Amino acid sequence: MGARTGARILVDCLELHGTDIAFCVPGESYLGVLDALHDSRIRLVTARHESGAAMMAEADGKLTGRPGICFVTRGPGATNASAGIHIASQDSTPLILFVGQIASGSKEREAFQEVDYKAFFGGMAKWVVEITDPARVPELISRAFHVAVSGRPGPVVVALPEDMLTATADPALGRRYTPAVSAPSPDQLVRVAASLAKAKSPLVIVGGGGWSEAACDRLRAFAEAWSLPVAAAFRAQDRFDNRHRHYAGDVGLGINPKLAERIRAADWLMLLGTRLDEIPSGDYSYLAIPRPAQFLVHIHQHPEEIGRVYQADIGIGATMIEATEALAGLEPQPGNWAAALQQARSDYEAHARPTKTPGALQLGAVVKHLDETLPDDAIITNGAGNYTVWVHRFFRYRRFGTQLAPVSGSMGYGLPAAIAAKIRHPDRISVCFAGDGCLQMTIQELGTAMQEKAAIIVIVVNNGTYGTIRMHQERHFPGRVSGTELENPDFVALAKAYGGHASCVTRTEDFPAGFDAALAAGRPALIELRVDKEALTPSMTLTQIRETAQAAGR
Repeated sequence: MGARTGARILVDCLELHGTDIAFCVPGESYLGVLDALHDSRIRLVTARHESGAAMMAEADGKLTGRPGICFVTRGPGATNASAGIHIASQDSTPLILFVGQIASGSKEREAFQEVDYKAFFGGMAKWVVEITDPARVPELISRAFHVAVSGRPGPVVVALPEDMLTATADPALGRRYTPAVSAPSPDQLVRVAASLAKAKSPLVIVGGGGWSEAACDRLRAFAEAWSLPVAAAFRAQDRFDNRHRHYAGDVGLGINPKLAERIRAADWLMLLGTRLDEIPSGDYSYLAIPRPAQFLVHIHQHPEEIGRVYQADIGIGATMIEATEALAGLEPQPGNWAAALQQARSDYEAHARPTKTPGALQLGAVVKHLDETLPDDAIITNGAGNYTVWVHRFFRYRRFGTQLAPVSGSMGYGLPAAIAAKIRHPDRISVCFAGDGCLQMTIQELGTAMQEKAAIIVIVVNNGTYGTIRMHQERHFPGRVSGTELENPDFVALAKAYGGHASCVTRTEDFPAGFDAALAAGRPALIELRVDKEALTPSMTLTQIRETAQAAGR
């Protein structure tokens, strides 16, 4: 191909490996890359803050199963982007973050915006590398893609020194990356079937990364053939159709107490793709550590996750594609647990009925309206906060790739994720739920939505407080409010200032018309929901939480 700059070689490699969208905040440290992208087939999306850019890339990685691509500048740009790296790490999402780096000759002098990226990202990224020779760009970019998608998917950080980007070389590009796969052995499958045939109260909990729509279909076939109840780990509800009679609910925040008890009482438990970490394990209380009382089958893409916390009776390192294909091919031997399956479903349906909370606007009814009217392929995003409990509890996810929510519990994620989803799937409805505190972590990305003509709909749940922290505050220090009150902007005026459609809804009955108008606007839209501060959870008011804590002598 002839001698060309390191920046040009890098962009050629990205195209080779299938990159069609990249997210960035521009910086002078990688001007050569920006110039090379000008003549490429890659769509470059310019965010307003590096955390937003990294979150968009992470959401894109979730939707495609391919590494999301993000470019940021050195120093503060990289540290700002670390929020997205942490999300990708805990959510098992393939992501490659490219960071402009100071010139090689200035290293170790604490030069302008200098950061040791291996030290900074080493604990949360799968691999951190600095490319110092343009001739090695194809080799190291190929490795970055392979590392991001193989085993347990996750983030890779690649530092790009300025002088490397302008130096020239003529390396061969190689060929497009191919993810490594692993599958259950025949002996392991025989043991799984034999153990399941003896069970009296089995349960499957599904989650983690590496899924596809086909893998989800095969999971459904396995569950149907063996009459198995299936629960979803925290924020993995789109792995199994929530309307299906085998769906037993989500194992996350605000879990149905009956489902929690079902996990404890199970005599055969399959963890499929999930690590069952702190949130879905009820703070590590559902399974004994290290040896669970349940007969445990743990299937995970990364063999090192098996035995990391729980000792499995059958531990299988396999990708979800291969694992579900093998499970769907097992000769079914359904046991005598049909009544338990029916009860698990009945318990879920009862828990999924919206509850009455204080105030003229019922968030449960709002979520249920969307559940009943949105198409099956609508994408729902959210960040972190108590408002998410209503979404996870009362919305039924139907298809894979319709839930974008951070397992890491990162605030501010919903808006960037919704933008990335609309860019990736412009024909699908993309709805972001955000609390008033959550939204303001990344609210500037409304500008990105406008620039990209991404007609998302943002639903802001405004109760004037950091709700989750207030809830914990009242439980531990009842009546002593400190640091959790919010003086908010006029969200409607702010969204209109960005050029979007906006409205405020204060009564439940006004929401359908407000949402229809937002949908018809054809541009980014925001709906502010004014929610009573007492409506802190779907089941307990702020006052009830405080009084319960006071009665306990706190």
